[in-house]
Amino acid sequence: MSELTPDLLLRAYATGLFPMAESAEDPELFWVDPERRGVLPLDGFHIPRRLKKTVRQGRFQVTADRDFLGVLQGCAERTPSRKSTWINTEIIRLYTALHAMGAAHSLECWLDEGGSPTLAGGLYGVALGGAFFGESMFSRVTDASKVALVHLVARLRRGGFTLLDTQFVTAHLARFGALEISRRIYRKRLDTALESDARFPRELDADGQAILDAMVEG
Repeated sequence: MSELTPDLLLRAYATGLFPMAESAEDPELFWVDPERRGVLPLDGFHIPRRLKKTVRQGRFQVTADRDFLGVLQGCAERTPSRKSTWINTEIIRLYTALHAMGAAHSLECWLDEGGSPTLAGGLYGVALGGAFFGESMFSRVTDASKVALVHLVARLRRGGFTLLDTQFVTAHLARFGALEISRRIYRKRLDTALESDARFPRELDADGQAILDAMVEG
């Protein structure tokens, strides 16, 4: 693949493509266009009861776009359960540039247990029209990435988004209602979403907070 620019990357997303690397050590990227695409229906998002309680407790302070690079680096970290990642230096370069353009966003979960908040987990992705393309998430503290996902869905609902693309469906995402759809159906939904004039809210206003509260009540 020739050197990518942020504009070319956005055009690729608009056609249903996204880039990946074989590993963090491999400098090359390749395009992915799955026959079966993972999506997380915003109106069918399921939150396990225990996670609802965690969100209501407010253990984490959740922010948006406060530390995009920190989230990228967290997603690229090796952990005992994740021996390798696909986030290489080229991914970091491109998505940092997209963030500077206002097209890529992060959600951060902070934990303050000693007077200095630390980044406990988060996620990042790309917003284009009414579609949000989730890229990766990480946790250094139990449930941090899950809480970030709940807050992401609340923001997307508030901002008028209609499509949350997860690329693939994992057992973890299936617990939240993620499902697979065909490439043909995905592209139809993507085309519809791209016509929407959605806005990613960095802060939750009263209406957004009401959406979040309704999601985790009970």
